[in-house]
Amino acid sequence: MDPVVPELEEHTRRRRRRRMFSHARIPVRMMVPNFFTLLGLCAGLTSIRMSIEGRYDFALAAIVFAALLDGIDGRIARLLKASSRFGAELDSLADFVNFGVAPAIMIFTWGLGEHRSLGWIAVMLFALASALRLARFNTLIDDERPRWQSDFFMGVPTPAAAIIVLLPIYLANLGLDLRASPILLNLVLAYVMVIGLTMVSMLPTYSGKLLGERIGRDWVLPLFILSMLAVACLLTYPYPTLAIGSIAYLAALPWTWRRFRELERLHGAAGAPAAAAPEPAPESEATPDDAERTPAGPRLVEIRPNDQNR
Repeated sequence: MDPVVPELEEHTRRRRRRRMFSHARIPVRMMVPNFFTLLGLCAGLTSIRMSIEGRYDFALAAIVFAALLDGIDGRIARLLKASSRFGAELDSLADFVNFGVAPAIMIFTWGLGEHRSLGWIAVMLFALASALRLARFNTLIDDERPRWQSDFFMGVPTPAAAIIVLLPIYLANLGLDLRASPILLNLVLAYVMVIGLTMVSMLPTYSGKLLGERIGRDWVLPLFILSMLAVACLLTYPYPTLAIGSIAYLAALPWTWRRFRELERLHGAAGAPAAAAPEPAPESEATPDDAERTPAGPRLVEIRPNDQNR
């Protein structure tokens, strides 16, 4: 029997005996982030229903709404100091439904259903990749990483993947329907699988948590204007806005990877230990030139007894 197995079983039993909340009375502020998480989960489940009914406009709106809620519930938890293990587990389960299952059902009922089993395999791979990506993210939370690496995710985040995987639907509403040709539909099939693989890959992507940090005073008003402009474009021209955003995100991935490698080389060189000083050559191999270049070390003086004949 593997000696590691008993240790894992004991660790699992300790985790199961651990209380979800450390106090008998829970502050109300601890429930606020979970309310937003549950609201986003309702939006994801509603998106699944709308996709089954063929109402893709409402299904897409529900996924985008769930993505917006997912972006604020964590910040609200940190702002209210209401983070908890229960909230983290609930958020992961909600993300799997909202950004793994709901987009998969939507893209399958929209066009990949024509491929039958092959289309189902593609969307199932996407959903499974989102589950694996969330599980990997949860296991890496407690790992200590350099400060500069906290600005990056490993793999495409599930909310971003859910938005960009629906790019064929955006293009269809703009007049470029990829379902018109079997060859183009095969491209959609490959595209869905590639996006699924990017979630479980080690491709570095910028973390959205950077938006929650402090900003310069001069950038406050421009950011307000840009945010309102983005919301107005999303509400007025949803499909062009989402299409442009998805293409821009995909185009930025190579630049993000190159930036990550540059920072890795920079911080790796800065944090490398200093080279050890070369050991001095043995006395038998020392030359007069070496003696002139090497600073004088401690000298050995031989002490002899006094001369009795003096």
